[in-house]
Amino acid sequence: MWNMKKSLLFAIALVTVILVSMNMASADEKKVTPKEFATAVSEIPSKVGNHLKNEWIDIKEYQANSFAEMKKTWPWNKIFKGKND
Repeated sequence: MWNMKKSLLFAIALVTVILVSMNMASADEKKVTPKEFATAVSEIPSKVGNHLKNEWIDIKEYQANSFAEMKKTWPWNKIFKGKND
């Protein structure tokens, strides 16, 4: 009885996967024009630059916060051997 339930669930899952893949295959693919491609390629340097600037800001904020936290707790860790009281 248990094997029959497993087989039924496997068959349902298999049919579901097949139906989903057929649906994805029949979807209309968007054509990319040369102008859209050129625009996308020309935007890459500015997008990378913006990403790096945002990461730099996030890193500086994280380092400032972690340094401030360390300054608050480090002397107490040294004195009480691991206690943050």
